[in-house]
Amino acid sequence: MSKLRVGVIGLGEVAQVIHLPVIESLPDRYELAAICDISPGLLERLGARYRVEHRYTDFREMLAAGGLDCVVVLNSDEYHADCTVAALDAGLDVLVEKPMCLSPREAQEIIAARDRSGKTVMVAYMRRYAPAFTEAVQKLPELGPIRYVRVHDVIGENRLIVDQTSYVDRPDDVPEEAVDEKWARRSALVKEALGDVPQELEWTYGLLCGLGSHDLSAMRELLGRPKEVSAAKMWRNGGYLVALLDYGDFVVTYETGVDDQLRYDTYIEVYGASGTMKVEYDTPYVRHFPTTLHLELTDGDSYERSVRRPHLKDPYTYELEHFHEAVTTGVTPKTTPEDYVQDMELFIEIIRALENG
Repeated sequence: MSKLRVGVIGLGEVAQVIHLPVIESLPDRYELAAICDISPGLLERLGARYRVEHRYTDFREMLAAGGLDCVVVLNSDEYHADCTVAALDAGLDVLVEKPMCLSPREAQEIIAARDRSGKTVMVAYMRRYAPAFTEAVQKLPELGPIRYVRVHDVIGENRLIVDQTSYVDRPDDVPEEAVDEKWARRSALVKEALGDVPQELEWTYGLLCGLGSHDLSAMRELLGRPKEVSAAKMWRNGGYLVALLDYGDFVVTYETGVDDQLRYDTYIEVYGASGTMKVEYDTPYVRHFPTTLHLELTDGDSYERSVRRPHLKDPYTYELEHFHEAVTTGVTPKTTPEDYVQDMELFIEIIRALENG
């Protein structure tokens, strides 16, 4: 099996808790060849911990230095597009964390760069690579005609769980002007996507791009794209959201928000005419917590309930295995930039429904 020399851009919480350990756990597929972060101290400490000689505070310098086959883009959302396009133009394949980008223009620039480079771009929707979810897609017809669906994602702050289960190096040497520039850039990109909207709608769009992108992306793979957003309501400055998504023969209720509880309450539940299916996710920040598939099926006089845990391997590992396969065999990943564009369009439709509500 060919080994890919990977560069990681962004060494924050998700890199430290998930991606760097997973890459290290796949030595037959990946060699961690370079790392990049705007914090010099974090770069030095993680470089020493993972024995990475090539360390950069500017992703352009990392790309210009060569010696890589692919990059994993994990830095702040506002810079995903710049890093992805630059890596593609340097002839590298890219795994980019969700959200792939924040504006439709950025999405089109990524697609154009991929097409001219002939390289792979895969969006890191790890929930869609969980075995319980892929099995749910296969078993959906057993439920009979769909009558109703709930997509539910109300979670505690990730940091509540992370601080109990992992050590995260949170640097104090990031320049203040870099933080200010990030927030200004974010506001400009959201306005580019939505126009001039109230700040709480900008915050809601951020919630959809972040947490909501997982939910709505998985929903689309399972059910297809809704015909329209019938209604939407938000509260607490856009931190909570409910939307009704019309599929013609049935309706999906989407509900999401973030609170202070130390738990992870996330699932997709499909009610069919003769069966019910529930894909239940646990926090991804504790590796190997299983995703489970709950089935209730009626057949004549018989009623059966089952809970399936197809595998204990975490979805992030499946995701990185799939990225390796896509790069080395040329197979197209299911989580393409075009696939992400459908999510972004849905985010914007929900915002428009909020404006009209």
